Amino acid sequence: MINYIWFGMIVISVIVGAITGNLEAVTNAAVKSAGTAVEIAIGLIGIMALWLGIMNIAKKSGLIKLLSRAIKPLSKLLFPNIPEDHDAIGSILMNISANWLGLGNAATPLGLKAMQELDELNPSQDTASNAMVTFLAINTASITFIPMTIIGIRTELGATNPFEIISTSIFASGCACISAVFAAKLLQRLPAFRKNDPDAFIEKEVKND
Repeated sequence: MINYIWFGMIVISVIVGAITGNLEAVTNAAVKSAGTAVEIAIGLIGIMALWLGIMNIAKKSGLIKLLSRAIKPLSKLLFPNIPEDHDAIGSILMNISANWLGLGNAATPLGLKAMQELDELNPSQDTASNAMVTFLAINTASITFIPMTIIGIRTELGATNPFEIISTSIFASGCACISAVFAAKLLQRLPAFRKNDPDAFIEKEVKND
């Protein structure tokens, strides 16, 4: 869908530029924006490398396991169907930590790994479990305490105070995360969604046994 949206925007820009006689300006803007994107991407390499290294050290030092135990009550509340010692808990924690730091690119592979591990617990391959839906909601609308990626971009573009967005980022992302989790938990209870719920199927099998 995103590809269609981008393609549509490009086509509209070219058509409008041709009609208004500003096609050359559209071409120049595209080339200039491409160059700016490369400069920003290169500037983010250092930030990404730093925090990915810190997260790798935290994993190997056992800090991730320690944090997993610390948030066990919260993880049990959000993911009641995941065993406490399952690898998915650690992957989810690492994904959330990356999102907290605003490292969306670093959080993506961690999120994919967490989703694969959650899928191992899912008895239905064509239907997402409640844990998978809840994790997707948290990952998509995660709270961001330190938006390092945005701060890096603002720094590259010469912002006088690149850190001034921290408070607004915490407020906006906090509201988004709470709303997303609330919606996921609410919809899980509706009969229309529980009808094909893999977790409900497991509970039914246990009761029958």
